[in-house]
Amino acid sequence: MTCLPPYPLLGAILSTLLLVAPPSRGTEERSLAAVADFALERAARQTEFLVSQLADRPELPRTFEHGKLVTVDWRDWTSGFFPGTLWSLFEATGDPLWRNRAERFTARVAPAQHNRSTHDVGFVLTCSFGNGLRLTNEPDYRAVLLNGAASLATRFNPTVGAIRSWDWARQWEYPVIVDNLLNLELLLWAARAGAEPRYRAIAMRHADTTLQNHFRPDASSYHVVDYDPATGGVRSKVTHQGAAHSSAWARGQAWAIYGYTVLYRETREPRYLQQARASADFIMNHPRLPVDKIPYWDFDAPDIPHAPRDASAAAVIASALLELSTLLPKEDALAYADFAGAQLRSLASPAYLAAVGENGGFILQHSTGNFPRHSEVDVPLNYADYYFLEALLRLRRSNPKA
Repeated sequence: MTCLPPYPLLGAILSTLLLVAPPSRGTEERSLAAVADFALERAARQTEFLVSQLADRPELPRTFEHGKLVTVDWRDWTSGFFPGTLWSLFEATGDPLWRNRAERFTARVAPAQHNRSTHDVGFVLTCSFGNGLRLTNEPDYRAVLLNGAASLATRFNPTVGAIRSWDWARQWEYPVIVDNLLNLELLLWAARAGAEPRYRAIAMRHADTTLQNHFRPDASSYHVVDYDPATGGVRSKVTHQGAAHSSAWARGQAWAIYGYTVLYRETREPRYLQQARASADFIMNHPRLPVDKIPYWDFDAPDIPHAPRDASAAAVIASALLELSTLLPKEDALAYADFAGAQLRSLASPAYLAAVGENGGFILQHSTGNFPRHSEVDVPLNYADYYFLEALLRLRRSNPKA
């Protein structure tokens, strides 16, 4: 599922570029490998604290807002990220205690395998059961994932050529959000696992429909495209979480890089690599990207430079760019690995990395969930932590002796 193989090319790139400490302070004084080790150790201590706050509660942690820990059950789109974080800590430490915790919290999202009411079954299961399967080869996890893929495939409309994202949004006929790209990995894995070859065709058809309709000439993405389910025609291109219909919502741009990187890894279709690079270049070269490379919640937020940041978007971008750099020739990969390394240095600095026992037990500070609806603004988010650890592990696995 989530792919974290050793990356020889990335290791070579980082050894010659990123692991040389630049002449400044804080995390900039350490090698990037040392920064990753420090951040992973801090993440383990912080997550120990979060687990202790949960006690025997049956829910999963989503955020810490207004001084309170906010928890969710398996129905929430974010429910798989905390189990995924626990699997990452097991991978990082080899400590069976983390495996035990990961197994316990992963079991809590098992009912999602039969959820046909949302596209987010891919998010929920890939991060939890997918990482569990990768690290343990537990056959029951494989069965859950195959059931989840079958549930997700029911949401595909061949006339539209895409998987429906939301059922609750009555203002739209057939909404498809850019985030939906991240759910396709479940279908691509299931096709490879020998379940249904048509799952691969569904995933690629969705990816191609998104390529055709979601992107502007500058490679930025709309958040929502609403289709006519009877004809497949586009009804509108709008936003739900961005600053405006025409704006570049930061996490949406991050999903685009990540989604098309995975699609290229799985299919080797050049059009997916082209879009992944175009989306990455849009962010990396954006004139309103802050110096520390942690984007504002929207690149077109009206109150820049005072707009809130989105550490979750940065974490997704960094993880995606590290994988993208492994799919390119070395001369093209350098810029992406370098950018991801700079983002991880920033995220591992005191400006974003929470002190142990603070931030509700979450690892990263300063993420933004849904700014227009005043929800989860400048708070920790479980998916920020998940993708941060995924990026750190990708980095560390590429340089095991660094």
